[in-house]
Amino acid sequence: MTVFISLKGFKDQNFFNKYKFEITSILKGEKIRMFSSGFLHVDYNHLFLNLFTLYIFSDQVIGGVGAINYLIIYITSLYFGNYFSLKFHKKEPFYSAVGASGAVTGIVYSSIILYPEMKLIMIFFPIPLPAYIFGIAYLLYSIYGMNKSLGNIGHTAHFGGAIAGLCVTILFKPEIVDENLWIIILMISPIILYLYNLKRKIL
Repeated sequence: MTVFISLKGFKDQNFFNKYKFEITSILKGEKIRMFSSGFLHVDYNHLFLNLFTLYIFSDQVIGGVGAINYLIIYITSLYFGNYFSLKFHKKEPFYSAVGASGAVTGIVYSSIILYPEMKLIMIFFPIPLPAYIFGIAYLLYSIYGMNKSLGNIGHTAHFGGAIAGLCVTILFKPEIVDENLWIIILMISPIILYLYNLKRKIL
């Protein structure tokens, strides 16, 4: 579906504009964009990167929670990633975005919380690291990216998707809390600190 809809968007600019994430349109009631934008991409590189990442981490999640729950995690992460973006950028009427990044990040973090000790190697840092270390580091990077508006990257969608992926996976597999309590505490600590500071700013 993602490939088909993305290819359609590449060829049809009106279709692309109609279904991309766009603050003004969503606030006017076009809620479908909260989902449809996750099936659109900017170009082939963007599409490949998201789907390749999804391919790498999907087997672990399907094996851990089952195919149906995997889809629930994916769709929930997609929505919550866009929901967080909507709340974060609500005062930016021209903010727009596309991509499955929020959903894919949710699957990545679901995989991490299911198998926190698995080793991950990043292209730019070719040293094996426990998955939970990567998870904490990427959450911190996303927070930094949101605060600094760093690059043309949907940091808010990544952050929201990660939260959804973690929470929904724990909901499906509550026993992992007993098995990996301290790792879970470490992983959610950047989220709690960020939300606490955000609340203080609002108040």
